Amino acid sequence: MEDYKIRFIKEYRDLNDRYEKLHKMLIKYDAGTLEFKPTCPVDLLRRQKAFMGNYLYCLEVRAEIEGINLKTTPPIN
Repeated sequence: MEDYKIRFIKEYRDLNDRYEKLHKMLIKYDAGTLEFKPTCPVDLLRRQKAFMGNYLYCLEVRAEIEGINLKTTPPIN
């Protein structure tokens, strides 16, 4: 697998992981079960999540165009 594809998959997975963690945190915040108080406004965190979601979408479209399987496990160097 080409180096740029490996980097692309890693970037996608890292972003997706951070997105999912932020999503879960916001769910807990809305449910009143978050165990800490965020140090920045929740609206800012929601905007961050929206931007991250849009970026994930762009990466997914690009992967489809370039034939990159995001579920493929890239070789670890």
